[in-house]
Amino acid sequence: MRRLHKIIVPNLEADPSKNCYWWDGKWYTCSDLLALKDSCRSVLKSAGFGEGQRLVVMLRNCPLIPALSLAVWELGGIFCPLNEKAGLESLTGTLDLIKPFAVIAEHEIPELSRLWPFITCGLDDKTLPAFTGKAQPPEPEDYAIIFATSGTTGLPKAVPLTHENLLSNCEATHAMIPSISSDDVFLNVLPNFHSFGYTVTIMLPLTIGGRLAIAPSFLPPAMTIRAIDEAKVDVMFVVPAIMSFLLMSVEKGKLAPEILSRIRVICTGGDKLNPNLHKLSLKFLGRDIMEGYGLTETSPVICVNHDCETQITGSIGPVLPGYEYRIRTREGQDTTDNEGVLWVKGPCVTPGYLHAPEITAERFDSEGWFNTGDYVKIDAEGYVYILDRVTDIIIVGGFNVYPQEVEKVLAEHPAVHAAVVVGVPHAINGEIPKAYVQLNDGAETSDRDIIKFAKEHLAHFKVPRSVEFVEEFPLSGTGKILRRVLRERARQ
Repeated sequence: MRRLHKIIVPNLEADPSKNCYWWDGKWYTCSDLLALKDSCRSVLKSAGFGEGQRLVVMLRNCPLIPALSLAVWELGGIFCPLNEKAGLESLTGTLDLIKPFAVIAEHEIPELSRLWPFITCGLDDKTLPAFTGKAQPPEPEDYAIIFATSGTTGLPKAVPLTHENLLSNCEATHAMIPSISSDDVFLNVLPNFHSFGYTVTIMLPLTIGGRLAIAPSFLPPAMTIRAIDEAKVDVMFVVPAIMSFLLMSVEKGKLAPEILSRIRVICTGGDKLNPNLHKLSLKFLGRDIMEGYGLTETSPVICVNHDCETQITGSIGPVLPGYEYRIRTREGQDTTDNEGVLWVKGPCVTPGYLHAPEITAERFDSEGWFNTGDYVKIDAEGYVYILDRVTDIIIVGGFNVYPQEVEKVLAEHPAVHAAVVVGVPHAINGEIPKAYVQLNDGAETSDRDIIKFAKEHLAHFKVPRSVEFVEEFPLSGTGKILRRVLRERARQ
């Protein structure tokens, strides 16, 4: 049975003097990461941490994240990164489900520290303070990590991923993007409590012997820009919101394009990419942005474009090697159509939701196929296009309206920076589209003008019946637009 630490630690030991991670203006070696790992392992072992136990970590990105991961795995345990800002109710429910041995955080949360052993430490700490944990019934030995995810419901769920899940996803992603190598510096700015940030910007580089440029978070952006510049980042996996901010800063003259133009590989995931960003990237950086796609339950990457030369704008690329995939109807029936709900199966897919057999049964069939919940189209060359989340599709008088199609058209209006379209209940048509629109800086237009523009480019049933202008969209902790919040707002 393969284990992540048995791949990563030998990589570090092979060249202990090699630069391993950049942090707060300084490069640290592989030997430094090994020493930090050993120190954490010693404290955890003394505290009684062992096989099948869960260590919850609520820290911003820092060197302790990879060090603690390796230490936990060497002791046979499970690493559980959570978002400290998820809210007390969400955290309480998730901790009750995970049942941690202990919780490590930057700040004490009294309501939680009364229930679980709580250890506070700083992002720059070289070890953990001594503590006594609380032993819990063990989870399966092949679990490497447990992520919390709310999905589209807003209710917390826990997704365990095995060592094999993560290793397979790293290997398949690397195979799809062969231009990345052990010589590259990867930006680590996506929150590490999310599978995208954790797998692709920590585990992928460490499994191939690459280097990390660690920034605690994207905000304030100056920290990220400093990391990109000083560490000389080669590869950047980010969410569209980050790419939008960086390119808009270049366009406004607030950020020198030279800082970003040396980056060889830029790939976004986690949300749809505004088509305008492709144009800005080509204009200012001389290269396009690649798109990918995945879910927490799939470790996370399912699809990604190979490179800028072969990518197709608007596509998330082909399915990674190792996955089987099927197109099914919304009712779950296999179809020969090239359009429908995407189901996948393979070594990257979670074994199921933690202690939630009813939720597992809703998303998996009896043969182990996983329902992604995304409605897609696949072309003759195998390139996948996300039409929409099944839950986001608007049904107007019996006709499917895919919000992303409408949003793409609205984004082509000269005054529009971005748009989000949601369904609003309607007595006759069932639902009608409503658009939330963010304008370009200094731009002016009216809702009538937006609707007129839409009528010129869309079938009548796809045209938004109302438009609301917004300064910004509600975002999750990972920078993903919270459509359900806008949907609830529209329906109120």
